[in-house]
Amino acid sequence: MQLKHLLTIVGLACVVSVQATELKELRIGTDATYEPFEYKSPDGKVIGFEVDLANAICAEMKRSCVFVESPWDGIIPSLLAKKFDVIISGMTITDERRKTVSFSNKMTDIPYRIIVKRGSGQDGSPASLKGKKIGVQKATTEANFAEKYYAKAGAMIMRYESTQDSYLDLSAGRVDALIGNLVEMKMGFLAKPEGKPFEFAPYELKDQTILGYGAGAAMRQSDTKLMSEFNAALKTVRANGTYKKIADKYFDFDVYGK
Repeated sequence: MQLKHLLTIVGLACVVSVQATELKELRIGTDATYEPFEYKSPDGKVIGFEVDLANAICAEMKRSCVFVESPWDGIIPSLLAKKFDVIISGMTITDERRKTVSFSNKMTDIPYRIIVKRGSGQDGSPASLKGKKIGVQKATTEANFAEKYYAKAGAMIMRYESTQDSYLDLSAGRVDALIGNLVEMKMGFLAKPEGKPFEFAPYELKDQTILGYGAGAAMRQSDTKLMSEFNAALKTVRANGTYKKIADKYFDFDVYGK
């Protein structure tokens, strides 16, 4: 009886050990306001391209993704405060951010564009928007770009907590233009009824030192082992076709870039 009891205890311990390994969480901080990358379904669930990609990466890492919502302007401080382990939220890799956090290999590489009203005659250049109001989300690379190039040319920069707020103000005529991620603005605004009176301006936004080197996952600089595991899993997901399969659900072009 004692041997049987001992074997039962050992067996249960093994099961608990395996379950603990299988259920090891990777807490992911995200601002779920960036359709189609991460956003809310009608029932309040966080969904989107980067959510699906993160789940695929977690599967390779033998982890369970747990998404923790965070306002964008506080997302890096929350990471540093260990409220989650990694940021996956369309965060652009920039030299300035690298002073505070470490970045994974890139997950996407999408250009920035500017939206103006159809027939406005504005080509999106700083000169064409002198004296106009330009909306950007606060604490973003596009906000820094707008400040450097458009504010200096005489535009007024309006900073928003979320892209949705900026879309509302553009529709209402409270701002004249928006700067942001091409895919996000196309699918989150221009493709919807309220976006029909607007279009992308032809002017190209270029400055890699500000606009960065694509988007990646951000982690604490001390988490080198986690970074190595994450990059290995991302490489596998890219190589085995999972990345493309997920991307094809959302996009009709290559979001990874060169």
